[in-house]
Amino acid sequence: LGWKFYDADDYHSPENKKKMEKGIPLNDEDRIPWLCTLHDILRREDTSRQDTILACSALKKMYRRVLISGASAIESNQPEQPGEKPALQILFVHLDGPKDIIAGRLQKRRGHFMPLELLKSQFDTLEPPSAPENFITVSLEKSLPEIVLEIENAILQG
Repeated sequence: LGWKFYDADDYHSPENKKKMEKGIPLNDEDRIPWLCTLHDILRREDTSRQDTILACSALKKMYRRVLISGASAIESNQPEQPGEKPALQILFVHLDGPKDIIAGRLQKRRGHFMPLELLKSQFDTLEPPSAPENFITVSLEKSLPEIVLEIENAILQG
């Protein structure tokens, strides 16, 4: 697509990385500043009209709201209003699949700070996207080319 790409893991604080390396799951207090940083990056790119892809484990609805609206999503603590224009237009791609497939992929990663034993906490925290969120769900049981094609088609169809 020729879009800018960011990996959210590159923006975790050293404290968050150390915590995860020790097998300690992150909590909301750990994740919110990280998500606000990511929102700022997305906002900056949007302001310069740069289309962007962010790989991020936005596990909860609140986390996705922070990516869209920044800290104001937490401060307002109000549910989204129908017809409300979001700060950023984001299509969330929920990569869905069985734990064993995801565990197998995690085991193949080298040099990453998140150990396999944190996978359970990720599933425990997960709130899959639902209406009215702007999202698609893509099965991880498909091949990588099929996954990429499905995401590209959803992006290009608007």
